[in-house]
Amino acid sequence: MKVLVVNCGSSSIKYQLIDMENENLMAKGYLEKIGLPDSFLTHTVNGEKHKIEQEVKNHEEGIQLVLQQLTHPEYGVIKSLDEIGAVGHRVVHGGEKFSSSVLITDDVINTMRECIPLAPLHNPAGITGIEACQKVLPNVPMVGVFDTAFHQTLPKKAYLYAIPYEYYEKYGIRKYGFHGTSHRFVSQRVAEVMNKPVEDLKIITCHLGQGASLCAVDGGKSVDTSMGLTPLAGVPMGTRSGDIDPSIVTFLMKNENLTPDQMDTILNKKSGKLGVSGISFDDRDIEKAAAEGNERAKLAIDTFAYQVIGYIGRFAAQMNGVDVITFAGGVGENGIEVRKEICDSLAFLGVKIDEEKNNCRGKEVEISTPDSKVKVFVIPTNEELMIARDTMEIVNK
Repeated sequence: MKVLVVNCGSSSIKYQLIDMENENLMAKGYLEKIGLPDSFLTHTVNGEKHKIEQEVKNHEEGIQLVLQQLTHPEYGVIKSLDEIGAVGHRVVHGGEKFSSSVLITDDVINTMRECIPLAPLHNPAGITGIEACQKVLPNVPMVGVFDTAFHQTLPKKAYLYAIPYEYYEKYGIRKYGFHGTSHRFVSQRVAEVMNKPVEDLKIITCHLGQGASLCAVDGGKSVDTSMGLTPLAGVPMGTRSGDIDPSIVTFLMKNENLTPDQMDTILNKKSGKLGVSGISFDDRDIEKAAAEGNERAKLAIDTFAYQVIGYIGRFAAQMNGVDVITFAGGVGENGIEVRKEICDSLAFLGVKIDEEKNNCRGKEVEISTPDSKVKVFVIPTNEELMIARDTMEIVNK
């Protein structure tokens, strides 16, 4: 079966076509700037990129353009759309409604609409993408894979906020967690690599990219995670603040005369590493500036690493131990110095890393020494493959 994996943003579509017979990536691409006159698509086959520049007014036109590339006479990878056996959609927020991936029906879409208040930026785009695919591929089964689903195993003591209980009942305010598809993939993969059942392991997965979150995985189940009601909570990120004293919000709103939307923009788009460094949200720029002696750039890196260390220590305590720590995501997979800085502060857990093994980028590798009490791995994440696996499993039921 060939599975098309679709990830729709408010003005973008990311996609991969995967042949599930051998889990081989056939083609992938990224359509940007939907709704703007200068929209363009980058379609990649066997490492070769093809750029298509044309105006795409909406997601339906976008999906049509994507399918045209997949069946293109010159660089297409399938002869007919009939070869697509199913479509897997990444959906950011499933609230408390979805604890696993599901076959998409009208009822499922309506329930996803009910979750829009919890993810007003992301869920509408996901629904738009699903409906666009349904129009263009009316007879192909579709599956929804939710970022939040993996964390639905959190115990109530871990997900409830200590605010009046009525707000949980009225608005569903609680910790939901995100990057669940990545945390699930990495925790399963590291168990495979270690040749141990995931049920026997206590794992802390660190998904560190522009968005960053950690997850405590005990016996294959998520028992705590660093993100919260929204992806703003947890460790500092590219442009997001992570955890702060909630009083800062009201203090700034009063003293700077800010509206709720302006405050939201500051915390989501102007904070994190960008806010501290004053340079960039991109780790490569920040690392370069730090190497040149920029103190605020160094501070942005240290602040981030310090909070990651704190969450690892917290999760190890909450699980009453840890067997393995994993790094994934753009920073986790490529940040040699950041991994070292984090692991050097975990000696109290018995963590020791081999600096030679750690000197790698984007590879699956154990970076701990043979005598390290806690194993440490770099495991490149593959959310698309996880979505494709779920999709095939559900469609074949």
